Amino acid sequence: MSLSPNQKEEIALEVIKVLKKRFQSFPDENSIIRNAPFHKAFLAAFSDKIAVTQENNNFFISLSSWYHGLNTTLGQSFFENIANLLCNGEKRAWTSSGNKQPLEITETQKQIINKIITALSNSQRTPDYEQEWNEIINAKESNLVNTIDFSTDIFFEDNTSVTAIELKSVRPNSGEMRGEKQKILEAKAALHRLYRGKEIKFFLGFPFDPTVDIQKGEDECSYDKDRFLNSLVNGKKYFDKAEILIASELWDFLSGSSNTMEEILAIINNIATPNFEKEFDLVSSYNLSKNENYETLLSILDRWCLFSEIEIIKASNILRTNPNNDSHLMRFLNQQCFDSEGKINKRRQNYLLDYIHQLNNT
Repeated sequence: MSLSPNQKEEIALEVIKVLKKRFQSFPDENSIIRNAPFHKAFLAAFSDKIAVTQENNNFFISLSSWYHGLNTTLGQSFFENIANLLCNGEKRAWTSSGNKQPLEITETQKQIINKIITALSNSQRTPDYEQEWNEIINAKESNLVNTIDFSTDIFFEDNTSVTAIELKSVRPNSGEMRGEKQKILEAKAALHRLYRGKEIKFFLGFPFDPTVDIQKGEDECSYDKDRFLNSLVNGKKYFDKAEILIASELWDFLSGSSNTMEEILAIINNIATPNFEKEFDLVSSYNLSKNENYETLLSILDRWCLFSEIEIIKASNILRTNPNNDSHLMRFLNQQCFDSEGKINKRRQNYLLDYIHQLNNT
């Protein structure tokens, strides 16, 4: 089973937002950048490897900053938004800040978790997902204490289970694994108390496996958990393979179908072309109130998986006749479908689609 048309469209809209923002901030050779004399001095040593010259080193520094911004955008919003739309999940937080309250576990559970973390740190035990969980949930009852503050990038509840996933960079900071392990064990224990009778699943999620060697013929969507955990500082010391989801495994888990990562990449590749800015301008500026030739536009919309806009354009002749003399309809027909930041005009789209569906039902 593949992604639904609606899922593909939602993914495409996220891709368009990212591309529009990154195009707006892309540097050129005349870009004004902050003074960076030390960076320029060090770059001189690599001029024979990366073709950095005195004339273009400002652009190179600007480009590296731009790439860092792209990496941040993907890590802080894009992956999270795509993940939650695939599984109909949401971001959740249980913290002591604001009006929110941390969850609770028993004092005995807290002590057991601390012992597990200490033993893992000292290499006195190896991570074992099932054994650790059995020790925690079979702890004797005692006084309740607060858990560590925690949040989940992805959270969803079914009839029999609760699933939480924290998305991580594929290159976590040194020392991060110990803290993540303790947080997850406490969070699972607290969620087990809060959602009694339901299975609790808590994973670290990694959007791709950077250890995959495509030059050796390995598929870019594949993964090797052992190799990946070995590449992380203390990764294998604290985490069982069952506690992480990575690359295609993560995306297939979220969607409930196979080849999801491949489909996401195909959507990105179909939109992220050198013609993106030109095609975006065409898509965002067309006017439904005029009788135009939409052949080129429809071709772009189909490649971009913008199926709602295709439906609207195919009904444009009916909409222009304005059978009910609806002034609101004409105003929406004259609006653009995207704003300058690449965000879809949902009010316009929803109004026009509702109008079309009402006409079809009469």
